[in-house]
Amino acid sequence: MLNSGMSLKVNLRHLEGRDLHLKGELPAAELDFAVRDDMIRVEKPLRYDLEVEKLHEALLVQGKLELMLDCQCVRCLKAFEYRLKLDHWAAHLPLAGEEKVSLEGDFVDLTPFVREDMLLEFPQHPLCQADCGGLKKSAKKPAAKPENQSAWAELNKLKL
Repeated sequence: MLNSGMSLKVNLRHLEGRDLHLKGELPAAELDFAVRDDMIRVEKPLRYDLEVEKLHEALLVQGKLELMLDCQCVRCLKAFEYRLKLDHWAAHLPLAGEEKVSLEGDFVDLTPFVREDMLLEFPQHPLCQADCGGLKKSAKKPAAKPENQSAWAELNKLKL
């Protein structure tokens, strides 16, 4: 089943006696990452390819998740794309008991589980390359201090 809808919902009735294959894209706005990091922006859709299986009183969801992040390097400030890819993503979602997932009619929304696991994979400090040297040093040399003047000289002039 190709799903390019606005959320990643599974109809439990479609799982009676068979597995469900979900493949498609989820718009970035639907994921609602609410990223508070100026160095990471989520603007491209999440791609997913998932198998959903009903096991007794639970759902087993397995598959691939992929998301391109628009990042800015924390060292050199260069813009770059960062590919988040979970090739073996899995979620076990109980349908009964204390830990059961919330249902909307016959539907289970997978979006919160995908969001949480993708957020855990976001880079802490995005780097364009592992060995990024940072901003290029300016060719100008800083003005030399008189040799006999200490770093504290200016502070000593303050009258407190």
